[in-house]
Amino acid sequence: KGSKKNEGTAQKRSPFDLIFSQIQRKKSDKGKSDIFQVNRFFKAFDKGATKTTNAKDDEVSDNRPVPGDYGDNGNEEASPREEEHELDSDTSGWWKVQQFMEKFGKKAEIHFINLNSCGLTANGIKELSSLMAFLQDAEEIDLSWNELVGGSIMLLTPHLCHVNRLRILSLSNCGLTADDAGALGEALQHIPNLQVLDLSWNGELGGALSRLTQHFSINCELKSLNLTECSLKAEDGNSLAQAISKMSRMEVLELSENKELGAAIKNITEELKNCSCLCILKLRSTGLEQDGINSLSSAFQYWPYLLKLDLSCNKATGGGFCEAAARLTAFKQLELLDIHQCCLSRDDVKALTQVIPLLSNLQSLDMSSNKSIGLSSEHLFSRLRFLPKLRFVNISNCTLKKESFAGLTEASHYLMDLQMLDLSWNKCVGGNLKLLSETLKTATGLQRLLLSSCNLVTQDLAVIGN
Repeated sequence: KGSKKNEGTAQKRSPFDLIFSQIQRKKSDKGKSDIFQVNRFFKAFDKGATKTTNAKDDEVSDNRPVPGDYGDNGNEEASPREEEHELDSDTSGWWKVQQFMEKFGKKAEIHFINLNSCGLTANGIKELSSLMAFLQDAEEIDLSWNELVGGSIMLLTPHLCHVNRLRILSLSNCGLTADDAGALGEALQHIPNLQVLDLSWNGELGGALSRLTQHFSINCELKSLNLTECSLKAEDGNSLAQAISKMSRMEVLELSENKELGAAIKNITEELKNCSCLCILKLRSTGLEQDGINSLSSAFQYWPYLLKLDLSCNKATGGGFCEAAARLTAFKQLELLDIHQCCLSRDDVKALTQVIPLLSNLQSLDMSSNKSIGLSSEHLFSRLRFLPKLRFVNISNCTLKKESFAGLTEASHYLMDLQMLDLSWNKCVGGNLKLLSETLKTATGLQRLLLSSCNLVTQDLAVIGN
């Protein structure tokens, strides 16, 4: 009887009550998502529910979309079960990364994959490739000095798509082949943020550089390229020039120890004129000749931020600095000038004598193994006094005479920041080291004084001792 009364009451509810209850239900929809899991948990303890009802409710709730599973944008979000599965997968993946790195005595890091000099082989590259999906935050990969990975880099490159945040890639001395260069070039599209690429000491890249550089995109982000001792030929130099035309942000270019590259220096220089941010240029032992130095110097005015210039070990450039020397004045911020073993002529030395004192920010000067320096007047060394920031001076094996040595010692009194002075293989130093005694007292920061094969005598040793 009471149940009938309740049913009658339910049937007599007014339309206003129905509308009001719907409004209330909409307001509470948001709150339902927060308590849904709690309600499911306590459902089993509902005394009025039968086992059959429980089973039905569970089945329906498992298959029915849960309130709150849809965001405001209408896109379905992952269920807690799916999120838990993804979390387990990521945890398992990172554990595998840790185990892999530990095999090589390395520590797993989120942003840095460091496998430098660890005996990596093709099998290691294959295993690393399978883990790239768990290293999506990597910004630097260093596989340098693993010679046995040559020919297997192509196993890794297809997986670089997982590390599109990569900024630094070092593959120095990895025995890279021409096929590796091609595979790496094709992968560049997947790592658009790459800024530093080090491929130095890979001799087989010679004659095959175009397989890499042809994939450089216009206005690519690359800022540093190191191709030291890659056996590059003139044809590679021309391919490189085309690539440089796309790298207007270039800051560091290292091409040293590629003896045939000098034949293409004119084309390379022409494109480097567009790299106004260039800070470091290293062309040691690249087969430069007099005309090459003149071509290169024509671009000096376009590199106002150049800090380091290395033109050393280009013996055929002797006599070509007469015109190039004057153009060095364009480098207002130059800190390092290395022109050792360039067979400088007396005219070259004369021209440099006028210019070097104007490089007021110079900190490192290497003019060693240029015997004509010692044969010229002492004015070059006496003018070093105008370079108060000099820290490293190397004039070893320059056939110094007593007069030029005296000019150097006098100028050294003004070099308060001097840290290293190399006078090796200058026989005139023997018996005259007392001229340097005042410098040894005032240059409190001097850390290295190199005097190999200088014919030192007992009194010289006394000067050093004091």
